[in-house]
Amino acid sequence: MPGMAITLKTADDIERMRIAGRLASEVLDMLTQHVVPGITTEQIDKIAHDHIVTVQGAVPAPLNYAPPGYTPYPKSICTSVNHQVCHGIPNERALKHGDIVNIDVTVIKDGWHGDTSRMYIVGEGSIAAKRLCALTYEAMWKGIAKVKPGIHLGDIGHTIQTFAENNGFSVVREFCGHGIGQKFHEEPQVLHYGRPGTLEELVPGMIFTIEPMINAGRPGIRCLADGWTIVTADHSLSAQWEHTVLVTPSGHEILTQSAGTPAPPASN
Repeated sequence: MPGMAITLKTADDIERMRIAGRLASEVLDMLTQHVVPGITTEQIDKIAHDHIVTVQGAVPAPLNYAPPGYTPYPKSICTSVNHQVCHGIPNERALKHGDIVNIDVTVIKDGWHGDTSRMYIVGEGSIAAKRLCALTYEAMWKGIAKVKPGIHLGDIGHTIQTFAENNGFSVVREFCGHGIGQKFHEEPQVLHYGRPGTLEELVPGMIFTIEPMINAGRPGIRCLADGWTIVTADHSLSAQWEHTVLVTPSGHEILTQSAGTPAPPASN
């Protein structure tokens, strides 16, 4: 892959990434019981921060993260509620019955990043909200199922896009999955739309996230004045799930797994 700055991970790197990935997933396990009506996302952030730092001996990667052109991110996790697509900043607003919230956790353990997110339904969600969350989960898994040496990133994007659009949903295009390792974001970019057979070919040792953002309405988004929070332009609900995936010689391995990781959908 001349010119591509994709870092292939060694066996030792992969073992460290398994540890970081499991820790990130365990934060989401731990938070599950706390996502109830009346709690604020600020409170969830504090619970997550304390667990990552004191229990896991790790570092919350988002805290003070500042890519070029951004102000430093002020919290330890991202909490994106309802029509928020991604990068929602935890705040004082209490979650209420029927809200949906994506919690996105990235931990750094011994210099390696583990990155995963899940959707949570607060109390009893509407049929429409539950369908969006379930189909977004299925879209992520359909993308993961494609991963093996010799396929192309465009195959993953095409699979996710086709599934989402066939179900009447739209795919956010401005944000994508990414390579990950000792850096939070590295090559390649993993688009959640695309054409089969295009973009980079997968080889063993690549590690990247698959994290489709799927909107119930149109794909358009906008950024709030805080410089981080992304919302749907039409105020429709948005959902996202994320795993970190390793390309193995025979297929793939999900690195962000723990005791509480939701099972793959039945159709997979």
